[in-house]
Amino acid sequence: MTKRPSDIALRRVFLAGSAAALYNVATRSWAQEGGEAADPNANSTLIEEPVEYARRNISGFRSLDWRPYFANLNKGAVLVDTTSRALHYWSEDESLYKLYPSSVPVSEELTRRGRTSIVRKVEGPSWRPTPSMKIRNPEWPDYIGPGPDNPLGTHALYLSWTYYRIHGTHDTRKIGRRSSNGCIGLFNEHIQELFALTKVGTQVLLI
Repeated sequence: MTKRPSDIALRRVFLAGSAAALYNVATRSWAQEGGEAADPNANSTLIEEPVEYARRNISGFRSLDWRPYFANLNKGAVLVDTTSRALHYWSEDESLYKLYPSSVPVSEELTRRGRTSIVRKVEGPSWRPTPSMKIRNPEWPDYIGPGPDNPLGTHALYLSWTYYRIHGTHDTRKIGRRSSNGCIGLFNEHIQELFALTKVGTQVLLI
C-alpha cells in the first residue's frame, strides 16, 4: 500500500506553505467522501476518487521552472496544470514562486487550455450562472451576491476567456477534484494570497 508522504517530502514538494499546511489541505480536500456539491458552481455531484489516488496526486506535486512555459515573466505568470490539479505562480522578478492545490473542470468538455491573462480582479465577487449552466441546472438561482454562499469564494481573477475565472471557494471538498463547471478553484486563503500577488495583465497558461 502506498504510504502517506512524510513531512519532509511534503515540505519539498509544496512551496506555498509548510508541510503541516499541505497535510491539512490534503486531508480536508481529498480524503473526504464525495457528495452533493454545496454550491451552484460545482456539478450536482462531485466525482469520487479513491484516497490512494489523492495520495499519489499529493506526492506528484513538484516545483516547476517557468521557462518551458513562458517566454518571459512580464507582470508575473500563472500556470494551471489540470492533470496534477495544481496552480503555479512566478513573480516578475523571479523572487517568488508559489504552488497551490486547485480544483479543475469536471469534464474534458468543460476544460479549456491555452494562453490567456487576468483582465479583472474582484474582491467579494458576485455570481451568475452561465446560460449553459442554467440549462443543465434550471433550479439554480440567477444571482448570488458576495458572502459565504457565493460559489466564487472571497476573491476572483477574471480571465480574458468569457466565463472563465480563477477564484476561491467556501466548499473545501472541491479542491483537488474534478468539480467545477470550467473555472479553476483555490482555497480562500490561497486565492487571497494570489489575488495580492497578481495584477491585471498577468499572463496565464492552462495545460
